[in-house]
Amino acid sequence: MRQHTEPEQLMILHTNDIHSHFGAMVQLSEMIESERQIWRDDLLLLDIGDHMDRAAVETEGTLGQANVDVLNLTGYDAVTIGNNEGLTFTPDMLEQAYAGLQCPVVCCNIRETSTGTAPHWMKEHHIVQKGGFNIGLIGATAAFSEFYRILGWDALEPVEAIREQVEQLRDQVDFIILMSHLGLRMDEQLAEEIQGIDLILGGHSHHLLEQPLYIKNTCLAAAEKYGHYLGRILVKRSPEGRAAVQEGGVLKVDPLAESRGDRAEPLNKVAEAIAIHAGHAAEQLKRTVAITERVVPVQYDRESPFANLLAQSVRRFTGSQISIVNSGQLLDALPAGEITEGMLHALCPSPINPCRMKLRGEHILQSLEESLVPETAARQIHGFGFRGKVLGSLCVDGLEVEYDPSGAPFSRISKATIEGVPIVPEIEYDVGTLDMFTFGIGYKALSLGTDKVFILPEFIRDLLRLELQTPGAVEQSFSSRWHISS
Repeated sequence: MRQHTEPEQLMILHTNDIHSHFGAMVQLSEMIESERQIWRDDLLLLDIGDHMDRAAVETEGTLGQANVDVLNLTGYDAVTIGNNEGLTFTPDMLEQAYAGLQCPVVCCNIRETSTGTAPHWMKEHHIVQKGGFNIGLIGATAAFSEFYRILGWDALEPVEAIREQVEQLRDQVDFIILMSHLGLRMDEQLAEEIQGIDLILGGHSHHLLEQPLYIKNTCLAAAEKYGHYLGRILVKRSPEGRAAVQEGGVLKVDPLAESRGDRAEPLNKVAEAIAIHAGHAAEQLKRTVAITERVVPVQYDRESPFANLLAQSVRRFTGSQISIVNSGQLLDALPAGEITEGMLHALCPSPINPCRMKLRGEHILQSLEESLVPETAARQIHGFGFRGKVLGSLCVDGLEVEYDPSGAPFSRISKATIEGVPIVPEIEYDVGTLDMFTFGIGYKALSLGTDKVFILPEFIRDLLRLELQTPGAVEQSFSSRWHISS
């Protein structure tokens, strides 16, 4: 194995938006170890957030400890948080998970509401000595302010928070790296507006920069998502005596290496740790939460009992007049017999929260009409917590709909009523629904509500568990709310 010998060089490796793809973590760890054999102490390894994703059994069943152990065993030097860490874990859960992390969590735009300061386990910046350079690390994450406020945190708008950190660090370090879980558009804005950032390592928008992007004096890099790539940036001392990016790019991770068996035997330490955590997670999720006497099916192109059950759970939990949900949140039918936490997680893995809003009747009717368009229900969507296969049709509770499936698109509903009273387009109604709709994903008219109240930390699978424990709820879910006009 060759080893670099030139002085004052630094190899920066970076990952982002792995989203608990544990198989990719094994391959990444081996690629990183190969680079470490070359660069030794002149290697800096960073993660740019959304390493954790509670859609994965290993993460859900260990509440992030599996991810933390992988970060430790792979030898990360610092991480920042993404929205999947900050919003899908309570502060107490995240503090407990990070208690065993052997590198700093760096993020400058999160504050505890009660104290006005960062959580004690989080650093606004961090200085590390590598490759003969003093490196200043600044982290920032997407500011979903309304959601963070519910959890007891204030999420500051990042531009000024980052500018303040750059001003503090510029005279102390040779090179400043921004670990940005903010998305490419914001990274480009930061490069334009803030002087003194040498390198922005990006995430959140899942963008891939196969070659670095240069804006003014700032280099931008990113490694897409799910561990598909390992980012690689080489920093050298320039003839003028300053640290500067010499070259950069990404290395593609081979997803077939593990299945082909061409990985060194025995299993590396990361693979062993993941296997142990997977076993512990499966055991943890074995707890029975309900018993059903019949299969509760789900369909994506029409009303179905399991999606009705989800709608019932959202309406009951939010205390709303009506509820509207999409069947695509559910990956399969609910079987008969014992229902465990693990089964609910497998059937409803999306880390999505309920919310309540005021919504005009015209927007309810528009969404219901859109649900009757087959192309809409079959649409594949991504992001904002959704982990389903297709969007799926809308299912409701507290609402009755009469429609003609042979009618013209967006003119199929003849009547929609709440407690027997027709919905009036101009009137606002109290609606329970899902937070992802408020971002304009899927049924966009559902994003037009007012007086939104987001309810955290419960996920919709937690609501399903409560509904399954409610007498008569399963039987109620088989009652139709959508009726074909006679």
